[in-house]
Amino acid sequence: MSTDHDLSTAVWRKSSHSNGEGGACVEVAVNIPGAVPVRDSKLPDGPALVIPASDWGAFVTAVSNRAFPSC
Repeated sequence: MSTDHDLSTAVWRKSSHSNGEGGACVEVAVNIPGAVPVRDSKLPDGPALVIPASDWGAFVTAVSNRAFPSC
């Protein structure tokens, strides 16, 4: 199974939780079948974290519960 995704046609949506002051800007692509790519909107040509669509809900819950350490 390939884990590569062509994101050249991705339609990105900025999170409503992103602030307008240049920080914490998260975007998700809404049109990639079977996957939810996530990227830093300040680095549109940078890497994207691609999460299987079936795991997206669990990922959002973990982020909401602050399950990941901050920098």
